[in-house]
Amino acid sequence: MTAFTTRPEILGTFGVVTSTHWIASAVGMSILEKGGNAFDAAVATGFVLQVVEPHLCGPGGDMPAVLYSKKKDKVEVICAQGPAPAGATIEHYTSEGLNLIPGDGLLATVIPGAFDGWMLMLRDYGSLSIRDVLEPAIYYAQNGHPILPRVSATIAGLASFFEKEWPTSFKTWLPGGSVPASHSNFKNPALAETWRRIIAEAEAVSGREEQIQAARDAFYRGFVAEAIDKYVGSTEVMDASGTPHRGVITADDMANWSATVEEPLTYDYHGWTVAKIGAWGQGPVFLQTLSILKGFDIGAMDPNGADFVHTVTEAMKLAFADREVYYGDPKFSPVPLPELLSDTYAAARRKLIAADASLDLRPGKIPGFEDQYDATMEMLGATSRTGAVYEPTMAHLSEKRGDTVHIDVIDREGNIVSITPSGGWLQSSPTVPGLGFCLNSRAQMFWLKPGLPTSLAPGKRPRTTLTPSLALYEGRPTLSFGTPGGDQQEQWQLAFFLRYVHHNMNLQAAIDQPLFHTSHFPSSFYPRTREPGSLMAEANFGTDVLDTLQRKGHNLTVADQWTVGRLTAARRDADGLLRAAATPRLMQAYAVGR
Repeated sequence: MTAFTTRPEILGTFGVVTSTHWIASAVGMSILEKGGNAFDAAVATGFVLQVVEPHLCGPGGDMPAVLYSKKKDKVEVICAQGPAPAGATIEHYTSEGLNLIPGDGLLATVIPGAFDGWMLMLRDYGSLSIRDVLEPAIYYAQNGHPILPRVSATIAGLASFFEKEWPTSFKTWLPGGSVPASHSNFKNPALAETWRRIIAEAEAVSGREEQIQAARDAFYRGFVAEAIDKYVGSTEVMDASGTPHRGVITADDMANWSATVEEPLTYDYHGWTVAKIGAWGQGPVFLQTLSILKGFDIGAMDPNGADFVHTVTEAMKLAFADREVYYGDPKFSPVPLPELLSDTYAAARRKLIAADASLDLRPGKIPGFEDQYDATMEMLGATSRTGAVYEPTMAHLSEKRGDTVHIDVIDREGNIVSITPSGGWLQSSPTVPGLGFCLNSRAQMFWLKPGLPTSLAPGKRPRTTLTPSLALYEGRPTLSFGTPGGDQQEQWQLAFFLRYVHHNMNLQAAIDQPLFHTSHFPSSFYPRTREPGSLMAEANFGTDVLDTLQRKGHNLTVADQWTVGRLTAARRDADGLLRAAATPRLMQAYAVGR
């Protein structure tokens, strides 16, 4: 008898698309039907998500992707994480009276990377035109889409702030001066016009690749960059610091940057090889945790039992502690990844996992990095004494705090792509006049203390939380998965992956299992606080499991059933059968395929 799941695991041989919004998934599938490949479908899906989930991603945001190209026969990473602008110096920010970078407003902005990442993917891996992939997003921006209840609630919560402090956002998100009702037909004609103008400038030249380059130029060296430069250079806006500030990003910053292709970071685990982005993001946390868990018999544990939750949580605490000390843009400071992922180091870290929950932040000490360790721990100690007190709220459900989206696509040729676009949330920064979108707030992930891997510096990439995943089984590209969720992304993905690998569940069944996460380590987001020993777990685990976890010393918060995590996943079997699944949580994500 097949186990009950909230939805079927989607099966087919032609193509599968899964994302965090049903309209976006349907658009991606329509691109496959028109003859586009997985990369074309992903690009179109991504632009539509900017329209239908504007509280979670936008054109001014960022985008990392892990992909497998059948043509190239290799797994690669697209880094479309924009770096800090030339004017983003610690001296400038501290002279503005800041000791933390605010989580919103114009000072929190880095170079918007997503558009160039999408264009790079379309040019080098896709096959369709710029018009083909942008027209669905234009349609929904111009003709409207059913506004999500959470978007309506976000706008309602910010209406008075927008009216007083960010009038351009008030005009965009409260047309006619009123909050758009849940599921009403919402339009963003200014954004539709921005995309139409980009297409017009692209089609003024001939040749597919030349048109894509012209679109990139229009965004980064043309009218989009000019509008951003003019607005940011002449406008002070209120932000989370309680004081208005002017941003530092300029047209020159945008003109001199482009997305890049990198090698993935990989780790082997029980026949699987997991590919992630590097230490400019939190991707290595997943791999470090796997290295620690390799020494436990995860397959013998109840996947919904207290031992599983406790062991995985304690291993994640150790890996995330290392993230704080060692991770950052490797172009600016060395990251000891070979040591962090070594069997010797994992064995030593594994011994720290006890029967009870740890309340301490315990990064490991890597020879040659002692000063970095000491400086980080000293700063985090000062932050915990002076920063805001962390409230164990449902942070993952906050309507005012931004989040993320995710896309997985596999086509019949075997191309696979996993992408986690984010940033440029409607609540993160005021709308740029004439463009219909706002900038990102990713700079909040930098520290204003010198000498750390994550210290603010011009040209440096912030240590993003965005972390798509692609896994090979016995060397064959097989599985794509991911989730929104900030610091929780790695944690929810890990629970999914371990259950899938060790417990013979299909994709949908693995996604449907109850989820958990910890905020034990410092948050990547303003105001950068932590809750030692915290554990949030869905009520679906049941009282026996939850009571046991509490007895083990976890600072437990029980979340309502079906409220934690927004996972999606897709798979290609050795015989060409395709599979896809999406979380039922929030009743929004959807997998399609045939």
